[in-house]
Amino acid sequence: MKRIALLIGFSLSLVLMSPRWVAAQDNQQTPQPPSAPADQQMQPSSPTPADEATSPSPTAQSMQSEQSSSTSAYQPPSSDSAMQSPPAPAARSSRFDKNHGEIEAFGDYLRFAPAGSTVNYVGVGGLVAFNAHPNLAFEAQMSYDFARNFTTSTTNGVTTTFSTTSVRPLTGLFGPKLQFGTSSPFRAFLTGKVGFIDFSTNTSGVVSGGSFSGAVAGVGGNGTHFAVYPGGGIEMFAGWLGLRLEAGDEIYLNNGTYSNLHIAAGPVIRF
Repeated sequence: MKRIALLIGFSLSLVLMSPRWVAAQDNQQTPQPPSAPADQQMQPSSPTPADEATSPSPTAQSMQSEQSSSTSAYQPPSSDSAMQSPPAPAARSSRFDKNHGEIEAFGDYLRFAPAGSTVNYVGVGGLVAFNAHPNLAFEAQMSYDFARNFTTSTTNGVTTTFSTTSVRPLTGLFGPKLQFGTSSPFRAFLTGKVGFIDFSTNTSGVVSGGSFSGAVAGVGGNGTHFAVYPGGGIEMFAGWLGLRLEAGDEIYLNNGTYSNLHIAAGPVIRF
């Protein structure tokens, strides 16, 4: 009996000392608060006075949004862009800068070739051009060639008489000019002009203002003939000052068609 009592007491002591028994006793001793209903757990908690003090009002939020939008719209220039200098005037120039027109004074050569003879004339002239477009201009020019003496002889069968006659060509032409390479110092051009050539005669070989005015006054008389001039050339510029070289065929009508080589060269100013 004693052994049985010892065994029962030893078993009870083991049960009381087990962890499960101890945890069950602790749960029974510590009461748990009742859980809130599910619908109350899903409701948001009301803000505390501290939260109301820290959260901004709707008016403050709108003001902050306006300030942020204005700040994002304006971006201060960077240091690199602030240090950059404005573009030079040459970068802002257009194709029309110094390309509105031209004024030229030239010397010319006319190889006058009527039927059966050839006479070489030299003279001076002037030209004025106005540009309607960087590639299109309208030109008016006039050239006056110095007189050349022609000697003619007459005979009556006994004596021979020689007489000298001076002939001066005066040319006036007008027409368009197509020019290429207007943005570079060098450019080529083609021109086609119409006008007149007038031949005045006198017995004096002296060049004077009176001889030129007499030639101009004689335009429209018997010595004036219709002329056509197709030609072309090149122009070279260093800024507003340049040099123009031109050659063409000065054709006039006088009971036939006569071609005459015409060459001109001289300084030109563009503006």
